[in-house]
Amino acid sequence: MARIRDDLRALSGYHSPQVDVRVRLNTNEAPFAPPPTFSSSLAERLGAVEWNRYPDRAASALRSRLAELHSVPTEWVLVANGSNEVLQSILLAFGGNGRRAVVFEPGYQMHAQIARNTGTRVETIERNDEMLIDIDAARASLSAGEPAVVFVTSPNNPTGRSEPRDTVRALIEQAGEHLIVIDEAYVQFSDTDLLDLLSEDAPVIVTRTFSKTWGMAGLRLGYAIASAELIGALELVTLPYHVDSAKQIAGELALDFVAEMDARVNETVAERERLRARLIELGVDVGPSDANFLLIDTGSRSAGQVWEGLVERGVLVRDCSGWPGLAGRLRVTVGSPPENDAFLTALEEVLR
Repeated sequence: MARIRDDLRALSGYHSPQVDVRVRLNTNEAPFAPPPTFSSSLAERLGAVEWNRYPDRAASALRSRLAELHSVPTEWVLVANGSNEVLQSILLAFGGNGRRAVVFEPGYQMHAQIARNTGTRVETIERNDEMLIDIDAARASLSAGEPAVVFVTSPNNPTGRSEPRDTVRALIEQAGEHLIVIDEAYVQFSDTDLLDLLSEDAPVIVTRTFSKTWGMAGLRLGYAIASAELIGALELVTLPYHVDSAKQIAGELALDFVAEMDARVNETVAERERLRARLIELGVDVGPSDANFLLIDTGSRSAGQVWEGLVERGVLVRDCSGWPGLAGRLRVTVGSPPENDAFLTALEEVLR
């Protein structure tokens, strides 16, 4: 039997428990589907697709629309099958044997997972007491000399915190041969983004996704924004025709509904703040968030027991208590108002 790579033997894949419950608030999905007119328009467009033909290899129309949205040249955009494929392309192009990926914990688990999958050594740096990047520790790491891909997640998953602009700018200024990847999967729920840190000669790639704010997690569509030189490097490792025709059409259509997306983001942010205020009233320790989720501390109670109590009442959240630096923590996605009410009712019962 063929042998798996030795460096993969100790790894496990990405897992998020899927339980048959009434309210699922564990995967940071949008609580709302795209508008009905999106679905009807998509069905009409798909009816005209020549399925026996390969898709546009460059995804030219979608890239052009995204470039227009973000006021950058078309050659500064790469689209892929979810932002995770973008991350994989980055590590295939800039990681690998003899290179390292710098991640800040707690953080998005797939950064380290994909790095290891590509044979990239992972260096972990603990966040400070405010769950933000420890800039002194980060600077020391960048001074080590070995080429690195540095992952900056803003807002961060699972803490919900956005990194200060000065921190990220300092990392870029010291980058040298290092690449700074700014993962902005949740940025629309925040008051600011870091796109302005991009430039023709900046060693920076920003990643985005359609899964969260656009309500299109089932589509698996993400993209990168960077200089033409960096995008060209990513194109070297992408498979031919990797973004299918249906995905390209759906992405283009979604960009016709920016106003509707913005309205839903505003509603989600309002629900996030309502949810946080009520949790504080209940005596739950919950920090601020710039994303579509909240990280709560179960205090003296076992996070696992609270999680099980919620599941028994038909509500599924994410148990993060086993993640580095997150003992006793649960992450709850901001859902629709009825879903949030169901979570609050279930949590009150569990805490009693």
